[in-house]
Amino acid sequence: MKKDELARLQTYLRKTFGAPSLEVKAQPKKTDMAEVFIGGEFVAALYKEVEDGETSYQFQMAILDMDLEGV
Repeated sequence: MKKDELARLQTYLRKTFGAPSLEVKAQPKKTDMAEVFIGGEFVAALYKEVEDGETSYQFQMAILDMDLEGV
């Protein structure tokens, strides 16, 4: 993904999740994927899909059982 695209996605996700420390970083070996971090911790993968001339983004976040302990 291009720098301006990453910046737009980061702004959108920060606003949507109310997380000013959220960062979207390019995945160096892939042009259709980025990584999402909050407070320096990896939280999700972001995939770009282009189909029939339309672009969409998929936010994929895994939540482990151990992450839910004490909640």
